[in-house]
Amino acid sequence: MSRSPDHNPHILARRTVARSRLFNIEEIDLRFSNGAERTFERLGGNGKGIGAVMIVAMPDPDHVLLIREYAAGYEDYTLTLPKGLIDEGEDVVSAADRELKEECGFGARRIEPLVELSLSPNYMRQKIQVMLARDLYEERLPGDEPEQLEVETHRLDSIPALLAREDFHEGRAVAALYIARDKVKNEM
Repeated sequence: MSRSPDHNPHILARRTVARSRLFNIEEIDLRFSNGAERTFERLGGNGKGIGAVMIVAMPDPDHVLLIREYAAGYEDYTLTLPKGLIDEGEDVVSAADRELKEECGFGARRIEPLVELSLSPNYMRQKIQVMLARDLYEERLPGDEPEQLEVETHRLDSIPALLAREDFHEGRAVAALYIARDKVKNEM
């Protein structure tokens, strides 16, 4: 059931309670239509970014490129899709192509929007644009990662096997792969 914006809670106050180089933590005091009042916290960006991209890069119709990178939140390396922030002055397609070159060493002649995803919308405002990249060619750009990322090629239809691994668990990457798999199947 979709509600009209008129039904949204009334924002009584909002304040930043903590700030870091990457994030702001904001408290929001709300009054709901039934009179209940609550304070919510949410994690926001630093206000400098204009969004983020995640790329499902397909070197051929059956395979996808995944990267292994250090995830500080888990204090371990994880397997995921290439992704990054959209720089000022970039559009989504240019950002996806740049991130793909930086993280995987490939550019793409064809990049198209796949889906927009959020992660934990009760606590975060960020969304990520998932892009499907095909017709890849080798080209590497220097990136901002502290070490060269490992790039692995996996079959697009091997998602259940990937999910059985301990190092593949990012929800956005899982959703993006299923959506890409279904799109590619429907094109055949």
